[in-house]
Amino acid sequence: MSEILYNDVTGVIYGSLVQARDIFGGVHLHEVASLPPPSQLPPRPRLVDREAALAELQSLREAPTDAPITLLITGSAGVGKSALSLAWAHMIRRHFPDGQLYAELHGYSDVAPVSPREVLGDFLRALGIPAELIPGDLAQRAALYRTVTQDQRLLVLLDDAMSAAQVQPLLPASPASITLVTSRHRLASLLMRGARSVYVDRFDAEASLALLRDALGSERLEQDREAASELVELCMRLPLALSVAAARLAARPSWPLREMVTALTEEQRALTALTIGDDVALHSALDLSYRALRPDTARLYRLLSLIPGDRFGADATAALAGVSRMEARRLLGELTDANLLTDIEDGRYRFHHALVRSHAYQLIETEDPGEAREAAVGRLLAWYLATAACAERRLRPHRTGLPRDAEPRPAELTDFGGPEDALQWLESERANLSAAVEMAHDRGREATAWQLADAMWALFLFMGHHMERVAVEETGLAAARSCGDRYAEAKMLNRLGLSLNALGRHDEAVARLGEALELWRQLGEREREVGTRRRLGLVSAGRGDHDAAIAELTAAIAAYRELGSGRNTALALMDLAGVLLARGQAFDAVVHLEQARALLRGVDDAYNRARVSIFLGHAHAGAGNHDEADRELRTGLEAMSELGSSAGRAAALEGLGELAERTGRRDEARQRYESALEILGEEGSVGYIRIRARLERLKNYS
Repeated sequence: MSEILYNDVTGVIYGSLVQARDIFGGVHLHEVASLPPPSQLPPRPRLVDREAALAELQSLREAPTDAPITLLITGSAGVGKSALSLAWAHMIRRHFPDGQLYAELHGYSDVAPVSPREVLGDFLRALGIPAELIPGDLAQRAALYRTVTQDQRLLVLLDDAMSAAQVQPLLPASPASITLVTSRHRLASLLMRGARSVYVDRFDAEASLALLRDALGSERLEQDREAASELVELCMRLPLALSVAAARLAARPSWPLREMVTALTEEQRALTALTIGDDVALHSALDLSYRALRPDTARLYRLLSLIPGDRFGADATAALAGVSRMEARRLLGELTDANLLTDIEDGRYRFHHALVRSHAYQLIETEDPGEAREAAVGRLLAWYLATAACAERRLRPHRTGLPRDAEPRPAELTDFGGPEDALQWLESERANLSAAVEMAHDRGREATAWQLADAMWALFLFMGHHMERVAVEETGLAAARSCGDRYAEAKMLNRLGLSLNALGRHDEAVARLGEALELWRQLGEREREVGTRRRLGLVSAGRGDHDAAIAELTAAIAAYRELGSGRNTALALMDLAGVLLARGQAFDAVVHLEQARALLRGVDDAYNRARVSIFLGHAHAGAGNHDEADRELRTGLEAMSELGSSAGRAAALEGLGELAERTGRRDEARQRYESALEILGEEGSVGYIRIRARLERLKNYS
């Protein structure tokens, strides 16, 4: 958060930060009671045959063991590993009441493999850990995940793994949990650690015919059983190829199976010189389905391979193809009917299989000129930027006049009903947005890259994602430098300095902020220069150097007042009050905070007004003004609850607990502290340790 000062101030919390040096031994977390267990499994697929494989999986699950169970499902591409694992997961999910977690790892896909660090972040959030309390480092996340899952009964499905290293950090710690992993290869080091393997072979002839019968009906299949058998062999008895061919036939109920066999034979004859084995069956089936598409649907199929992430909705699709949302939905429906796309939650889609996306990408490389591809990418990136800017305005309305000028402007803008919708969209599109920043930079669209990185600030402010945030902002900085925009460069240096400080990388933060400070001076941007000096004060406070922090913040307050910048003056006053509270100067802190409150009246910044209330509650408690402290803390708690800020709620609850303890209401104090701990969760954070110490002190009184 840009307004975070530090997290070692007695009685005051700006937010929570997990750093490697702050984690000592085990970490214990409490799940928020109102949060339901995660249920992330995609819909159950229709499964043909596989009774033997299902029985083997069940036998391995029931084998006596005192260790967490890991089952590895292997087999060639298109053989149905994902369908088998998902079907069995649905069969046994009732035995895992603490939740079911799911991740597509993209081990063999045209998009980059998903890092275990990213998956752990998603899993921890699903298990109830507030985003701002999730460490950035992979090892820390893995340790936290093991602690969280130690006593839980979880089912984890990891689809399309590339290596054991990608899987190992994602294995839950509880012996009552089970993990399913699918991969094209035997992951030897995973097996050495106790995983058991189930090999999935292609269908036999009868199972292949059963799949066709399930899709087309017995009557149609029996009309030409010989052609059906030939079709099975042309598809190499691979479920993926058979499913694509069946979808093609289902869309043409009057088409004889013999015509499909003839067409597929011709396709394979053309492909044989280029591909071998299973690739012939898969590519020929995909080619045949593709050639049956209407021209506008075929064009969209190709274009979708350009989307940087793996999931997409109608709005992004419309921008990519330059069509209306209604038209995009119609075309997406046709591709889903052809079994080339799969519709998933929240009205989004993905390619039916990584091989299908690869097929679409090969086609766009050969059938669409470079100018058309670049125009589509430009439309998509411009839509991402415009929509992120709309979300940004909903969440941080005081940020005005920001450059958001990518071209072409979207024909249909996406807007949001309020801050909650905006934040939900940013979080759901996070992977796509981060990938879009990288794509824009790689394709020389530098202004779009740095502006999109800047527009994502609201997401990072509310949700954390510290490591990803640094990566996005480093790309944004490189893009700003590439386009020679010194103002943008200084802005991204400021952003990156704050992000590094949030990770406890203080030396790097000082270096980046120092570069920004020099640029602002050269550009004559006095207010920006003061802002960077204030941020350097935040770094000093984070290091515990209160004298240096007071000097920087006092100078910033004077400069902001001279410039007539009321909101920035208020923020610097709050920062200074935090340092004064840490030094026991509660009366002085109250004076500064009342000045900050007055300056924030009329400013569209509910978050910082709530922070002022919480700070004033702590300050009044320290000054002995108990009634005022109670009123301010309750006001702050209510405001932070409405905003959805877990760190703000914990700060208010800790303040109420401290106030109750000061006034002899020890049972109430204990309840307040325990509630704050449930929200904070992270045993290694300074805030958690401080509140735990308060609870231990209360026990000594009893």
